[in-house]
Order: sequence, then structure tokens, then C-alpha cells
Amino acid sequence: MGKDTMDAETAHQDDESGAQDETRPVAKADAAESLTNPDYNRLKLYKKGVNLMADEKLEDACEVFEQALRIDPGSVDTLLKLGYARFHLDQYADALKAYDRVLEIDVTHPEAWNLKSLVDYEQKNYSKALDAVENAVESDPNYGMAWYNKACYLSLLNQVPEALEALKRSIEIDVKNARKAVKDRDFVNVRIEEGFRRIIEVVVLESIRQGYHTLGSIVWTTFLNKVDTEEALTKLLEKGLITRHEKREGFHRIPTYDLAKTLAERVTVEKKGFLGLTRKRVTGSVQIFRMLGESVQVAKTSIEGEDIKNTISSFDAFIDPKKCGPVMIEQFFEEHRDIRLWRVRLEHRGQEYLLEHKERMLATMENIGVAVTRKLRDDYDYSADRSQ
Repeated sequence: MGKDTMDAETAHQDDESGAQDETRPVAKADAAESLTNPDYNRLKLYKKGVNLMADEKLEDACEVFEQALRIDPGSVDTLLKLGYARFHLDQYADALKAYDRVLEIDVTHPEAWNLKSLVDYEQKNYSKALDAVENAVESDPNYGMAWYNKACYLSLLNQVPEALEALKRSIEIDVKNARKAVKDRDFVNVRIEEGFRRIIEVVVLESIRQGYHTLGSIVWTTFLNKVDTEEALTKLLEKGLITRHEKREGFHRIPTYDLAKTLAERVTVEKKGFLGLTRKRVTGSVQIFRMLGESVQVAKTSIEGEDIKNTISSFDAFIDPKKCGPVMIEQFFEEHRDIRLWRVRLEHRGQEYLLEHKERMLATMENIGVAVTRKLRDDYDYSADRSQ
């Protein structure tokens, strides 16, 4: 079903850069760190437990996580891993205990709510799973996997319109969720709906955008069946979103598909600029880009001044659909998602979060500002050429 937020292999990859071989003698650097870092022993046990999970030694991993928790009973990361290991051992009551301990520490922890919902899902308590995942998306409105899980639970409860809305929201956050959904058996109740057929169209369109232009390559990359793919291609052609061509291979003519010119111009295009830096070509009205440029400057000033209230307020301009929200979604989708997440985090964690992410926020604003400036300059040059 693909609803886990992290599997053991991923956990291993996330932590292997800091993991140590437990069989080797402790180096002098490690010994020095153990004297200066009071959390050293817990971290060492935590990494050992993660590696045991990666090796599918879940019982051993649980024992090590319990040892780490004796050092720091309030370690959220350790509790989440312990709950996750218990979950995969089908020890659901113990998994829930671990997640509930996290929620006693932070009742708004979105991952704990999402993982808790999976326990109820496995026990077919779909209503309880829905209640838990509702808390996850309330705590973090940009948590794509939680929205996806919410869509699954709603589908299983036969709440079809609500399921489609939640699924669309998850796809807005991460388009890969569309590809996952088309093969997920939890959506059997919504497959016949027109809204779900459009999700299949999104998957096919995204595949073409990524450079797969033949029926065979689209089927191969999306895992859709041939009939669904052909139907989606027909619908996209009817809507004028793609164009159909043919290429000759020996004595055969192979149909190929491309984005329609008008759509291709609207899609954000990344190009390699001077020194290999990525730059974006953007499109849209001059007026909205001037507003966006002004919003960037306001946000940068607030961030640089570490002004939490004005930073939150400045982010509204990038999100508000009556301001720069539409152009951000269309031209700066990843940045739009980040800004929405930052705004939520700033409201919950305040100054601490701003200081931790200040440099990344400023870099994002700088990238948007550069793209906007280039857009306005290009439009000015074009107008000047036409006037001559």
C-alpha cells in the first residue's frame, strides 16, 4: 500500500553517514566526544538500532532503542523508531505506546499522528485512522504523505468526494503521489470517478514532461496499464494539452507525444547558466512579477532582521491566491511548498525556527528574486525592440 513514511532501508541511508562500526575499538576522537557530548551514548545506541532495523533485526533494534531511552526517555526520534520497529513486528499495542509518548511530549507532532493512523489502518479501524491522520494534516498542512493516507482512509470509508479532494491535495504537494495512487488498491471505491481519471491524466502528463514520449515508455515509467494510458492520452489530446506526432523506425511509424506549445511555455523550465548554476525561465504578466519582486524584498528584509512577526506576514503574499499564490504555484512550485511549510513552522516554533533556517530562506528568496528580475528585464528589452 506504500503508506509508511520511512522504511528500514531509508532509515539506514539517512543515518549511515554518522553510524559507527560497533565492533571496532573506540578511537581517540570518539572518546573525546563522549566526554564533551552528554548525548553521545544515546546517539550511538540510536544509530546502532537504526542499522539493526536496516538489517531487519527488529527485535534486536527494539532492545537497543529501549536502552537509548533509559538514557533519555524523552528522545522523540528514538521513540518514533521504536514504535516503527514494533509496528513491523505486529506489536501494535507497543507501537501505539511509543507514539503516544511522543504526543505527550508534543501533541502537534505530525509524524507521530500519521504513524499512529497506520496502526489503526492495519487493524482495519479506518474511522480511528482517519481521526489520527486529521491531526497530522492539521499540525502540518504540507505533509503530503498524511494527505495521501487521509485519502486512502476516506476511500475505504466510501467517502468518495472527500477522498478525491484529499488525494488532489497530496498530489499538489508531491506529484509522485499521483503515480502511487493509480496502483493503490485502497482507491478501488473511487477509480470509476471522473476525478480519479483526471489523476491518471496527471500521471501521464507528468511522464511526458519528464521526457517519455512514446506509449511504451509512458506505460513503463508510470506502471499504468496500456488501456488506461491510451485513454488518458486521448483525453489530453482532446483538451489540447499534448500533441501527437509520428517517428519512423524501419518500416514502422511510432506515435510520439509532446506537451502542447502553450502548456510547455507555462511549465517552469530550468536551464544551466553561467558557472553551471541553475536558473529558471518564467512566464506571466509584468504586473504580477513586479508584485512578486516587491514581496521578495519585504520578506528578505524581515528574515535578515530576524523579525518573526513580519516574516510570517511577508510569507502570506506568496501563498494568498489573491496575491502571488497562483504565479508561485505555476512558476515556483517547490519554493511555494517550502514557504507554506516555513510559515506553519514559524507559527509553532517561532524565533528558534527562523534562526535555524534563516540562510535557506534567504537563499530561496534570492533565487526567486533573480528569476523575477530576469523576467522583467527580458520583457523590457522585448518592448524596447518592438518600439524601434
